[in-house]
Parts: sequence; structure tokens; C-alpha cells
Amino acid sequence: QVQLTESGGGLVQAGGSLRLSCAASGRTFSSYAMGWFRQAPGKEREFVAAISRTGGMTDYVDYVKGRFTISRDNVKNTVFLQMNSLKPEDTAVYYCAAGSALYSSAIYYRDNQYKHWGQGTQVTVSS
Repeated sequence: QVQLTESGGGLVQAGGSLRLSCAASGRTFSSYAMGWFRQAPGKEREFVAAISRTGGMTDYVDYVKGRFTISRDNVKNTVFLQMNSLKPEDTAVYYCAAGSALYSSAIYYRDNQYKHWGQGTQVTVSS
């Protein structure tokens, strides 16, 4: 079992940056593939980024590629989402998620592949 706690959200102007963190409890963090999702008002939750157990594999939804970077620190049991060049359309509640991964290179894109979720952190980008 793992518990996830996001932090780092806030209000930022368009073009600015934020770094989200997701701290995980437990001693098995390195056995989980991790992901970031977001949900904007009136919209369904959507995939943003994912990272494999070891951090060797990452992937992003097309419209954040080149602006967002996912990373993880398996010693500190934390996954990060560095968000640069933020746009008003990035406004959403951002959630981190953990999914058990059999293979070190596995990354997941669907929310039903993740078993554990954080409570979310609000990101608001003003124009």
C-alpha cells in the first residue's frame, strides 16, 4: 500500500513555471510506475506524463511535450513534474498516481492502470 501527497500547485502567470511534487509513503515506491494526470473544470481526467520504476522511461501527452518534465527520486520516494511555459489551458487539478509495475521499463497511460492516487493539487494559470 502506498499513500501519495501532492504539493507545489498555485497561481502563476502565463509563461511561468511550477514544480509539482508527489511524496509517497511506504518502502516499495521503486516498484511503482508513476503518472501525472489532470482534470480541468467540466472535463474528464486526462493523462499528462508517466515515468517507469527506474526513471529510465518517460512519456508525455503531445501538448505538454517540450514544456513539462517528469522525474523521480527513489531515495526520497518522490516524483516531480516540472512545468514550464505554462498556458491558461494548463489550469486544472493535478493528480499523481502509482501503478504496480512488473517490468522496470513499463509506463502506463490509462487511469485504470493506476491503483493509488493522491488528493490533487490545484494549478491555475492566468492570462
